[in-house]
Amino acid sequence: MTKKAKVTLRKTKSKRIHLYTFLLNEEENKALKRYLSKYKITNKAKLIRESLMITVIKKLESDHPTLFDFD
Repeated sequence: MTKKAKVTLRKTKSKRIHLYTFLLNEEENKALKRYLSKYKITNKAKLIRESLMITVIKKLESDHPTLFDFD
């Protein structure tokens, strides 16, 4: 019998080395806490990072240069 090589899949993630800090007012903080509680989200940083990047990418895609301007 031959032994099969064990294949391990490694997800390569680039290191996050850039720090961004922002402040929320009281109402924004309450809304965020309520959202986290309601949807049982435990990783606040991941939620904020993904939400931000989705918004940024959508905006960049909608602002791509076009050959003709239809204004």
